Amino acid sequence: MWLVNRFGDVFAIFEDGSVHLLDLGNGHLLCVAKDRNDLCEKLDIGDNANNWLMIPLVDALLGAGMLLGPDQCYGFKIPPLLGGEYTVENISPIGLSEYYSFMAEICRQTKDLPDGTKVRLVIGTLPPTLMPSQ
Repeated sequence: MWLVNRFGDVFAIFEDGSVHLLDLGNGHLLCVAKDRNDLCEKLDIGDNANNWLMIPLVDALLGAGMLLGPDQCYGFKIPPLLGGEYTVENISPIGLSEYYSFMAEICRQTKDLPDGTKVRLVIGTLPPTLMPSQ
């Protein structure tokens, strides 16, 4: 692991030096650069920084008073992988390890399904911070 954004997405350096982004919300691993220097250059191109670091959404969350504590990230109540939206209402601060576990279980249960498949997930305990509002 080299870098983690505020949504817990991981920028990892592979053995060949390439940089990959683990996008937790979508359950994708993408090669984004050939090495660290290439990533730094690519962050300045177009909307890459906004997309990979989700800067506009982080700004909206901060504007709504949603601050992160130590070892927390922003987590999707309904992940984009399952049709959730990139909106302030669909996000809540959550502990990194709790969110990684939650998203790993969702990815495990959906990894072999084609896009558009209707799913019924079985989750033992939903993290309290991600519980839908009453």
